[in-house]
Amino acid sequence: MNRLISPFQGDGLMARVLRSLTWLMMQYGGTQALRLASNLILTRILFPEAFGLMALVSLVTVGLSLFSDIGLGPAISQNPRGDDPEFLDTAWVLQVIRGFALWLLVCLLALPVAQFYGEPDLAYYLPIAGLGTAISGFVPTKVQTAHRHLLLGRLTVVELVAQAIGIGGMVIVALITQSVAALVLGGIFNAIARLILCNLFLPGRGNRFRWNRKIAIELMSFGKWIFLSTSLWFLISQGDRIILGRYLSLEMLGLYNIGFFLASFPTLLGHSVANGMLIPIYRDRPAHATPENFRKLRLMRAGLAGGIAGLSILMALIGPALVEFLYDDRYLTSAQIVTLMACALAPTALGTTYDLAALAAGDSRSYFIYSSARAAAQIGLILTGVIWFGLFGAILAMGLTSLVTYPILVWLARRHRVWDPLLDLVFWSLTGVFCALALWAHWDEVIGLIGVIS
Repeated sequence: MNRLISPFQGDGLMARVLRSLTWLMMQYGGTQALRLASNLILTRILFPEAFGLMALVSLVTVGLSLFSDIGLGPAISQNPRGDDPEFLDTAWVLQVIRGFALWLLVCLLALPVAQFYGEPDLAYYLPIAGLGTAISGFVPTKVQTAHRHLLLGRLTVVELVAQAIGIGGMVIVALITQSVAALVLGGIFNAIARLILCNLFLPGRGNRFRWNRKIAIELMSFGKWIFLSTSLWFLISQGDRIILGRYLSLEMLGLYNIGFFLASFPTLLGHSVANGMLIPIYRDRPAHATPENFRKLRLMRAGLAGGIAGLSILMALIGPALVEFLYDDRYLTSAQIVTLMACALAPTALGTTYDLAALAAGDSRSYFIYSSARAAAQIGLILTGVIWFGLFGAILAMGLTSLVTYPILVWLARRHRVWDPLLDLVFWSLTGVFCALALWAHWDEVIGLIGVIS
C-alpha cells in the first residue's frame, strides 16, 4: 500500500502531476455525471427543440468567449512573473474588461443571429445568457494560480459545487416554467456560485483593480496569437453547429447535440487533463533535455492519447444501447449519432498531447498556425460533407480533419522536439482498426444518417 501511495506524496513535480491528474479526473468525471443527470431530468421536462435552441445560444456565447480569449490562463502558467501580485491584478483587470465587452457583443448580435437562424426567441435569450460572461470576468486569478502550481484539490470541489448549484437552479426553473429559459438561466446561476465560492474558499490573495501598462502589453503580446488561435478553435469546436444550425431543424439539432454530448465525453476529458497538466510538464521537464524526460513523456502521451481513443471507441460500441437505456423514444435518433461521432473524434486525441508544447515554450504563433490549418480543413470538409451526404458526411468530416492536418501537427511537434513517430504510428494503426470495427458493428444504424438534413 505504501508503494502505491508514496508517488503521490511530497512537493516534487511528479507527485504534483499525479495528484493533479487524480483531481482533474475527479473534476471531469463529476462534471460529466452532473451534466448527464441534468440532461436526463431536463429531457423529461422539456422537448427536443429546447435543446436545439440552447445549442444556438451556446454557439454564440461560447463562440464569443473563444473569439476574445487572450490567453490569460496559459500566460500565468508559463510566465516567470506568474506569482507576482501586480502581474495577477493586471491580468484580472483585463479579464473583467473582457467579460463586460463580451456581454455587450452578445447583446448587439442577438437580433442579427435570431434573424439568421430564423428563431425570434434568440433575440431575448442571448442577452440573458451573455450576462454570465460579465459575471465570470470577476472570478479571481486564484484559479489560474492553482493550475500553475498543479494544486487542484480545493478548486475541483469548488467547481463541482458551483455546477451543482447551477444545475439545481436550472431544474427548478424548468419545473416552474417548462421553458428553454431554464437552460439559459442555469449558466448565470453557475457563474454567480463559482464567483462566490472561488473568492471564499480558494487559498491565496484576492485581486484588486491595479493596472501596469508594461505588464498589460506583455500579456496582450503573448495573447495575440492565442486570441487568433482560440478564434479558430471556435470554428473547430463549434463549426459543426454553425453549419448544421442552417441545415437541420431545431428538433434534429437538439438530437445531434445530445449525441455529441455523449460521444465527446472522452475527448473533452482529454482536453481537460492536458490543459491542466501538460504546460507545467513541458515547461519544467523539456522532452529534448534528457532521454529520461523523453521516455517519461512518451509514457504519459501513450497513456493519455490511448486512453482518450480507447474510451471513444468504447462509446462508439455501447453508445446506441446507452441512448436507448437513458432516453425516451423521442431521442433515439441520437443513438446513431453517438457511434459515428465517437469514431470521428477518436483521432483528435493525438493532437491533444502535442499542441500545448508550443504554448509551454511561449510559441503561441506556431499554435496559431496549427489551429488555422485545422479550422480551415474542418469547416471546408463539414460543409462539403453535409451538402453531399447530409449529417453522415458532416460528422465523418471531423475525423478526416485530423488526418488532413497531421503533417502540420508533426511540424509543430518537431519544432519543439517532442515528435514521437513510433508512438504516432502505433496510435494511428490501432485507432483506425478499432474504429472500423465499431462502425462495422453498427453500420445498419449509422448508414441511416446519410441524407439527413432536416
